[in-house]
Amino acid sequence: QVQLVESGGGLVQPGGSLRLSCAASGSIVAINAMGWYRQAPGKQRELVAVSRGGGSPNYADSVKGRFTISRDNAKNTRYLQMNSLKPEDTAVYYCNANIKSLAYSNRDYWGRGTQVTVSS
Repeated sequence: QVQLVESGGGLVQPGGSLRLSCAASGSIVAINAMGWYRQAPGKQRELVAVSRGGGSPNYADSVKGRFTISRDNAKNTRYLQMNSLKPEDTAVYYCNANIKSLAYSNRDYWGRGTQVTVSS
């Protein structure tokens, strides 16, 4: 069974930085894509950033130039470096991955989410 575990959320002042981590574990054959979504209170879940295969990452317009997604393939981990944080970045951040495992063909998985709060 594949699991995604996020870490790194917390409370930060406007203009500050946080780094989120998402580690995938289990009988993984290949990670086709992995990224981050977020959901603020009363709003729909939205894509923040995604890294697919060997291509360049894609970012939501609202985070371009501030957020950077990176990877450690040996650890099946993706990182989201968030700089110049704004109050409107406050949300629960969810890791999402499309993974081929020994048990299943390509399938989407979600982490439990980590809270990011930007407030003075």
